[in-house]
Amino acid sequence: MQRISVVGTSGSGKTTLARDLAQRMGVAHIELDALHWEPNWQEAPLDVFRARVAAAVAAETWAADGNYSAVRDLVWARADTVVWLDFTLGIILWRLLGRTLRRVLCREKLWSGNRETLAAQLSRDSIILWALRTYQRRRREYPLLFLQPAYRHLHVIHLRTPAAVRAWLDELRRMNAARASGK
Repeated sequence: MQRISVVGTSGSGKTTLARDLAQRMGVAHIELDALHWEPNWQEAPLDVFRARVAAAVAAETWAADGNYSAVRDLVWARADTVVWLDFTLGIILWRLLGRTLRRVLCREKLWSGNRETLAAQLSRDSIILWALRTYQRRRREYPLLFLQPAYRHLHVIHLRTPAAVRAWLDELRRMNAARASGK
């Protein structure tokens, strides 16, 4: 695993896992949201977004997170591994609600100085509504995408629960320790 793409529904823990993997591996963490969002929640123009992503994934090693279909071809063409966080909707909504409340209440700064607001969460732009709208679509589309010839080179790790993520990370830790000790 040299170039890892972490995907899953909003709130599944993509960024947390990709950041953790990047730290463990000593590689760059690429957060696609940071490359996509401009100030005032404006989307970067597509050509700008694609250029940013292309430059980021040109590196030899990285761990990226995000589901953007507009740049999937760039990310997955360079990736060797995709980790799919495919949790139940209940887990995702619980995590997303907690994360969103924390961000709103603490006025946490996100990409390009943006902040989530209570007003946005009560509108059609709500991240919670986005997760509800995209959950089933992602569960249908990822297995089909993994079968496409352009993506057959990918090693797919399909994790269905937070416990499975922890077990996988523990296994990676054991493998790395065994490698380091020469066993």
